[in-house]
Amino acid sequence: MSRFLQLHFLTFYPPSNVNRDDTGAPKTATVGGVTRLRISSQALKRAWRTSPVFTKTLEGHMGQRTQRLAEEIFTHLRGKDINEKEATEISREIAKAFGKVKEEKPQKETADDKKEKEDKKAKKEKVVNTLLTEQLVFISPDEFAAAYDMADKMAAGEKIDPVKEKEAALLFKADTAVDIGLFGRMLADTPTRNREAAAQVAHAITTHRVTVEDDYYTAVDDLKTAATDSGAGFIGEAGFGSGVFYLYLCINLDLFKKNLGPQADETLMNKALAALIEAAATVTPSGKQNSFAAHARAGYILAEKGDEQPRTLAGAFAKPVTGGDLMDESVKALGRFREDLSTIYGAGCSKDFEVSVGSKEKKTLKDLIKFCQL
Repeated sequence: MSRFLQLHFLTFYPPSNVNRDDTGAPKTATVGGVTRLRISSQALKRAWRTSPVFTKTLEGHMGQRTQRLAEEIFTHLRGKDINEKEATEISREIAKAFGKVKEEKPQKETADDKKEKEDKKAKKEKVVNTLLTEQLVFISPDEFAAAYDMADKMAAGEKIDPVKEKEAALLFKADTAVDIGLFGRMLADTPTRNREAAAQVAHAITTHRVTVEDDYYTAVDDLKTAATDSGAGFIGEAGFGSGVFYLYLCINLDLFKKNLGPQADETLMNKALAALIEAAATVTPSGKQNSFAAHARAGYILAEKGDEQPRTLAGAFAKPVTGGDLMDESVKALGRFREDLSTIYGAGCSKDFEVSVGSKEKKTLKDLIKFCQL
């Protein structure tokens, strides 16, 4: 088995805004002295792992990132007729093994609260939701099952300290949660149960200079008559841009196998790789899709396998690509840069495979996935 699988995608996006910044404009980056559109790796990974490509293909092997573990345990216990107070206490204690649980805090005083304080006997302290961890926690199906099992034992009267038992009974170094194995997780309170991401995902950037444009739009009130008011019911602006994006992924297959543990077989790894590659080639973040319908497909994909030190080919676009056919010019620029690197450093892989829309070779995404699998 090769140690590294490297993937390079070139994808054209029509006018769109799939990943916004804090002002609502498309995310950008300055590369080679000019502005490029950018799609963050966080947005890409979120879109991939929540897509049907992942959730259906890898059902039963997907973790969940949440603050609501205690709520899930509470619901589980209440379904078994455990009283509310006991279910709350058990749920909070188990959730503490995964991260700090929000403490009970009084809500801000209202005018009614102040009046209520005038009668000390009637004074009641309101509290916020106490079944949330302060941070999001990435939890595998096996860890959810272990948490439910421990909750059942505690409800049955067993004396268990979940925090003391967490590394032995609740948090695992490895299991078959594919998305945690690929994208990793961090547990600040239990670093021994962190998992280093096996898949490194770069931010996608356009291969060329772009200009972010503004869409001035109006919304019309259907029930308003021209005689009453001929103006729009709403006026707004939305930024957008278009271009050919370069995306780079590197998967450490040895680390991926380690993250999945000895119980993981080659079949699961191959299903995971197939889902990741298909998602990266076909799934787009959801930002402003109802306005732009920018459901793109990769126009070019290069896959590389080997034990050689990984390297991005983003340097091919340090000088912005120009010309009438930006996809074709981007493919050529990537090929030239790759050859130049190989001349100096040697081949960056042992085997490679290319798929290109419009190519006479008629290679398909399925062919490329088969090449990438173990």
